[in-house]
Formats: sequence, structure tokens, C-alpha cells
Amino acid sequence: MLSPVKGVHKKALLAIDLFSGCGGLSCGLKDAGFQILAAVEIDGRAQQTYALNHPKVKLYEQDIRAIEPAQMMASLGLAVGELDLLAGCPPCQGFSRLRTRNQRVSVADVRNDLVDDFLRFIQIMQPKTVMLENVPSLEKDDRFRHLKAILGDLGYKVDVQVLDAADFSVPQRRRRLILLASKVHQPAVAPKANARVTVRDAFKNLEAPSKTSDVLHQVNERRSQAVRDLIALIPKNGGSRSDLGDEYQLACHKRSDGFRDVYGRMAWDEVAPTITSGCQNPSKGRYLHPSYNRTITIREAALLQGFPMDYQFDLAHGKEAIALMIGNALPPPFIAAHATDLRKGLLSAR
Repeated sequence: MLSPVKGVHKKALLAIDLFSGCGGLSCGLKDAGFQILAAVEIDGRAQQTYALNHPKVKLYEQDIRAIEPAQMMASLGLAVGELDLLAGCPPCQGFSRLRTRNQRVSVADVRNDLVDDFLRFIQIMQPKTVMLENVPSLEKDDRFRHLKAILGDLGYKVDVQVLDAADFSVPQRRRRLILLASKVHQPAVAPKANARVTVRDAFKNLEAPSKTSDVLHQVNERRSQAVRDLIALIPKNGGSRSDLGDEYQLACHKRSDGFRDVYGRMAWDEVAPTITSGCQNPSKGRYLHPSYNRTITIREAALLQGFPMDYQFDLAHGKEAIALMIGNALPPPFIAAHATDLRKGLLSAR
């Protein structure tokens, strides 16, 4: 066996985060009791954000396709089969619901093949447990079916479920696929939380944007007067443009009966809609504050994604880039809930 990684306690449960993004998955794994040895991320802004919040993790700032798992294990002091958890979310844009309406475009998206790179790491590292999170439509893809088949051949027991993150203490609706695999126990998804975390719960410790020193919570919106007037008319606490008469409907809304959440307000005592990269734009969904005549702030978006209040984002990246990172992130409470079962199985096996 190779020498243990410097600075790692011999009883620590060790994890590697592939496709780490800005760090939502790592945040959830840490909350579940894992120690993150390394992470891999290709995007520069996401790399900087990850390093800002997880400075002790060895971050591989490169394309995962250029990394040899055996070399990574050698640099980390890991032997085959020694890693407790390999986790990741291969970029899911190619499998998203909107893109899969055009099957030809979806299947051809080169990002979809990164599922095979996740499998490549599993085959070489042979971790005790595996976690993969992604959009529900991945379950129907041949690459995912192949991954599950190989996991079975390698001796893993597998549980795959499509779940709503709102049932696991995340204050938003978000349907996600999660795969748990283990060589040391029978994995199972976590039980649902007793109660949902609402928008009110998520925002309860926030100061008013006009009083805060948190630059991510300060409001700086550029809207036309017509849009500001429209927002002011939307009924508070869950109202939408559908509540307004025909004279107040925008021309584009009159042409399409879909996307009814556009220019809608969140409701205080419900979960938020799915937080996406468009969460700063009222024309992208139900992203208006329940009471104020504005969209949610960047800090509010991060809280609805399940990040802790002190999670850091560099405003120099710009609000749109930060919103993209938040929208693409994995909700930490969702990850923590399911990683906890893996942790229990690993500890019982010891």
C-alpha cells in the first residue's frame, strides 16, 4: 500500500470530487463527514470559487479527459480500492429536458461522453463506494446503462432513483437522478426529511439588501420602466403574470401560453422553483422576490440552492457568471443526505 496522504487522519473517510463545479458536491460530502482529497474542474471561474471555499483540497484545474486516474492515485498516495468514495456529476446540459426534445442533438453532445470518463476512473480506482448525480433523462441513455452494467460486473451493488431535492431539505423543487453504488454494503437513498424547507426558512437570517455588507445580497438591477411597472403589479407572495389582465401581458406572452412561471413571484411558505442560471432574470422563470419588487439576489439564490450563508463567490466574475455557477451546482443538503448512508455503510464495514 502506498504511503498515506500527508495531513489526512488514518480514520478519515476519503472522497474525490470529479466535475466539482463551484463546490456544491464537496460541500455536501463534507457535511456528511467525508474528507475531500481532490477535485477536478475545467472552468476557470468555478476553479477559483472552489479554491476560495475549499482551500485544503488538491484541485486539478484541467480537462478530466487529460487525467490518468493511476497517476492521480500515485500523487495522492492511494492504492487501488483504498478510496472510500468517488463522486461526481458529469456535465448534464446535453441530457437536459429541453435539449432531449431533439434526440439527435442530445445524443451528439460531446459532453455526454464524460459519463464514460467517470466510469474510467471507477474502473481504475476501484473505490469502495460511488455517487453520481445528474438530470433524470440520463437514466434513459445507453452510456448510463453501460455504466450500471459495468458497476455490476465489478461487484458493486447499485441503487438508482429519481428524486425531488425539496424532499431532502433543499428549499427548491429540483428533480434529480442519483446513483449510489457500494462494494461493502447495500446502498439506499436517504429517507425523506420530515418537513420541507421553505423560502421563508431559507431567507430568515438575511438582512435587508439596503443594510447588508454582503455584496452578493446588494441589489443592482437594470430594468426598463415598463418592466419595473409590470413587476410592481404582480401580486405578492406567489402571484404571477397570469393574475393580470390582458392589457398588462407582454407581447411575447400573448404569443405563447407556455412558461407560466415567467414574471412570477416565489411564495413565502413553499419551496422555490428550480434555481437555474437565469435566476437573476424575471423573464426566465418565477424568480421575483415574494414581497419586494425585484428578482432574488445572488445570495438568496445561493441559499435556495442550499449553500451556507458564508459561501464565497467573487463578484469580479460578474453576477451572470455567478448565477451560472449557482444554477449548475449540486445542492449540498441533497448530497449530504444521501452521502450519509454511504458513510454509515463504510463505517460498518470497517
